[in-house]
Amino acid sequence: MFGEDDLVRTHKPRADLIANLVVVSFAIVLSRLWFLQIYNGKQLYTYSQENRLRKEIVRAPRGLIFSRNNDLLVYNAPRFDCIVTPQYIKNKKIVLPKLAGLIDMPLEKIEEILLKNSLQARYIPIIIKKDLSRKEVALIETESAKMPGVAVDTFITREYTDQFVGSHLLGYISEISQDQLPKYRKRDKFNYKLGDFIGQAGVEEQLDLDLRGNDGYEFMEVDARGRMKRYVRSDNFFKGIENQPSRPGNNIRLTVDKDMQLAAYKGLEGKVGAVVAVDVNTGEVLTMVSRPSFDSGRFSTNLTSDYWRSLVQDEMNPLRDRSIQEHFSPGSTFKPITAAAGLEEGLIDDRTEINCPGYFHMGSRVYHCWKKHGHGLVDVYKAIRESCDVFFYKLGMKLDIDILAKYAKNLGLGSKLGIPLSRETSGLIPTKEWKKTRRGQEWQLGETISCVIGQSYVLLTPLQLAVSYSVLANGGKLFKPFVVKEIFSNSGELVKKNKPELLADIHFSQKTTAIVRDGLFQVVNDPRGTAYASRGEGIMMAGKTGTAQVVKLSKEKLFSACEKYEYKHRNHGLFAAYAPANAPKIAIGIVIEHGCHGASAAAPIAKAIATVYMQKYFPNEFKANKEFIQKEMKTKGKLIAPVRTNDEEDALPAPEER
Repeated sequence: MFGEDDLVRTHKPRADLIANLVVVSFAIVLSRLWFLQIYNGKQLYTYSQENRLRKEIVRAPRGLIFSRNNDLLVYNAPRFDCIVTPQYIKNKKIVLPKLAGLIDMPLEKIEEILLKNSLQARYIPIIIKKDLSRKEVALIETESAKMPGVAVDTFITREYTDQFVGSHLLGYISEISQDQLPKYRKRDKFNYKLGDFIGQAGVEEQLDLDLRGNDGYEFMEVDARGRMKRYVRSDNFFKGIENQPSRPGNNIRLTVDKDMQLAAYKGLEGKVGAVVAVDVNTGEVLTMVSRPSFDSGRFSTNLTSDYWRSLVQDEMNPLRDRSIQEHFSPGSTFKPITAAAGLEEGLIDDRTEINCPGYFHMGSRVYHCWKKHGHGLVDVYKAIRESCDVFFYKLGMKLDIDILAKYAKNLGLGSKLGIPLSRETSGLIPTKEWKKTRRGQEWQLGETISCVIGQSYVLLTPLQLAVSYSVLANGGKLFKPFVVKEIFSNSGELVKKNKPELLADIHFSQKTTAIVRDGLFQVVNDPRGTAYASRGEGIMMAGKTGTAQVVKLSKEKLFSACEKYEYKHRNHGLFAAYAPANAPKIAIGIVIEHGCHGASAAAPIAKAIATVYMQKYFPNEFKANKEFIQKEMKTKGKLIAPVRTNDEEDALPAPEER
């Protein structure tokens, strides 16, 4: 039998083991308590506070956009949205039907929105309806105690003072999409997230990082049902909880003039096309308007599917910026460039004359002039003034297409100008190599005959048209066009100021410059000029009309009235100009789609824009020019502009183009 000592020896190891386990267990518990309450106590205390706090994002006010003269173009305005936080909704069968009645929204639609966002965290608010009326806001606030999880959120939306004017230039903002999110995060290294609003076009897109600012946040104390009790400030009770104020975005001052924008928009009333005006000596864009247009503000407030569908299904494509995204055959507005190339190459001079019988033979082909019975004896001045095609056909027989392309490209045609806006197209100035590479064919002389009058493969944008004439006006300086004058903070501190950038300096001879500019002056100021009806008073404008065919025409239609064609078959009307002629300051390019004639559809718009510009910025010069013209009228008698018909000033395409 075991004695007492034996029994003790038998149970002692077990007792020691149990005692050790108890000691170790208590040590673990005490260590964990030390870790939680002492070592990590501050952080866990913060977590405990946050369990009854709700973190609200304070969106940064987006920067404002001004005109060159500080006219407000784009600003912010409050918008009220109905939001639902799923975490606090205890009884959907009661809350959601009640909400549907208050905001006049089908219950099925609310459930669909909640289901669509069901994968995100339950504490993240979901927007049910945007842009609530004041009545809806009042109803929700009144019934909020009976609808836990339902609240009204204030959102800063975007408003555009002139609504449709310059929408393509200014752009718009809308919510970032799921597809855009990875691209934007990678490109800009900014903490973009779903629900953020970003610039989607125009200046809003290009300067999004400058305009958007930095969002902040603040905490609010909520009860168990998610209802707000009070905003939290940093005090002893909520130690460690810090609100982060938002930082407003920077403001933008553009180069455009609001009054000129309005004049361009009014001039395009009932038309489809674009107007661009630039400062001849800096490259600043003074006007950039495209029509038809759209309401930019709808994209950041309550863009309905019906409105979006009306835009994308419209045959006139109102979302497309015709000033930089579309290219057109320049028609006769290209002829001064051809003349400059011929003069510089010594192929013609101011004494060169040819006879224009109304047609030109090259082999078995006949190339017609716009004037059926011809212009008679023509020199370079008359060729530009009255837009004689035969003069340029004969010049095209001597002028190599690659030489012409060199001069055209020097004027900024055929390639992107680098304006800081997205989706700019390059246009086209053809060469022998281009055709060989693109079509695998040799260049034909007949194609040069078409190109010298701005038809065939030659394509350019309204922006390029304005810039090319600014180069003709200033004696050969090609400036990069830009639309942002400066960026400045809310406190007025200058962040960035853009300066003129010279892309090229083309050294035209003084004689070439004088001849071309004299011809362009006669177009507008000589009674025989194709744009004399748009001469105006006080602006002393010089320019060139143009008409470009868009479809092949039968022989019967060659000299018939353009207005009788089906709309989509009508010619485009163009006009390019600068003013004042003796000391150019502004250059303008206008394209009116299917406008039939540049003289009647486009030139009056240039007259209106140039008048606003001269009156506003050079009133003394405007007054002096006006008095000079009035005196001239009294001295010489009133000069009446010649009546022009559909064959007003422009070339018919070469036979292979008809």
